[in-house]
Amino acid sequence: MRGLLYSNGKLQYRSDLPKPVPQSGESLIRVLKAGICRTDLEITRGYMDFSGVPGHEFVGVVEQSPNPAMVGSRVVGEINCGCNACAICKGGLQTHCADRTVLGIKGRDGAFAEYLAMPEANLHGVPDGMADEEAVFVEPVSAAYRIVEQVVVRGASVLVLGDGKLGLLIAQTLDIMGAGVTLCGRHRNKLAILDGTTINAVLEGELKKGKQYDVVVDATGVPAGAAKGMALTRPRGSLILKTTTAEKREIDLNLAVINEISVVGSRCGSFVHGMAIMETGKLKVRNMIDSEFPIEEGLRAFEAAGKPGAMKILLSF
Repeated sequence: MRGLLYSNGKLQYRSDLPKPVPQSGESLIRVLKAGICRTDLEITRGYMDFSGVPGHEFVGVVEQSPNPAMVGSRVVGEINCGCNACAICKGGLQTHCADRTVLGIKGRDGAFAEYLAMPEANLHGVPDGMADEEAVFVEPVSAAYRIVEQVVVRGASVLVLGDGKLGLLIAQTLDIMGAGVTLCGRHRNKLAILDGTTINAVLEGELKKGKQYDVVVDATGVPAGAAKGMALTRPRGSLILKTTTAEKREIDLNLAVINEISVVGSRCGSFVHGMAIMETGKLKVRNMIDSEFPIEEGLRAFEAAGKPGAMKILLSF
């Protein structure tokens, strides 16, 4: 099997990877396309001490499944796979199961290979009208929507820090959900993706001095983002943390105490909601794709994804 393997601190292309064998309740999926995100780059820098096939944003075709009706279907998959036996899983919180595996991130080979295996219960059929290159975005859009499930955004003033892929998706999603959104970034070409929307897209240095926001989202991808976000959150506002990095971070929480700021960690969201947002047709996801590489050129794809200002890089099989 062709794919990318991260092991012993090195990412390499291999043509001899073993094809996954689905366990009880799992489906075998042939990957069509996969997207490289910031988390994948951080994994190659030591994040989560992961070893194996990375990748968690994908669209594929079910080739084998305990549910015969799924065979032949185009699917995307929720990446957290709980044990389904503990109290947390039985309470519907599989994303926080202590023994969970996470596709391409923790204990489970991911989407940067020809095949992957996932629980059938994690799979969602892709609508016929949604192209493969769009379906790859369901996972990050669902992560963007997770914020709506955690704090009130309708009518709120929201600042999104970071004009990377996730930041752009968060800004668009919260705009659709009725927030007054400002996106602050470093790249004029990225901000231009939001032209025609009601989002106020500004470069660093163009933020109104002294202004604070009801909700601030750190999607910078850098360790200093959380501290910057804290300073821009109004008293009794909410700071949403989306950034994960291999590098450890320090933040002075005195300001959170003094201003009674709610600090909210935010990770994965429901694919049902993410899919619904995408089906509105309002998200500009195609504009966010830089280029596509065959899996044989996966190392070159990672190099492109790691360049400053890079947008979404896709892998195809």
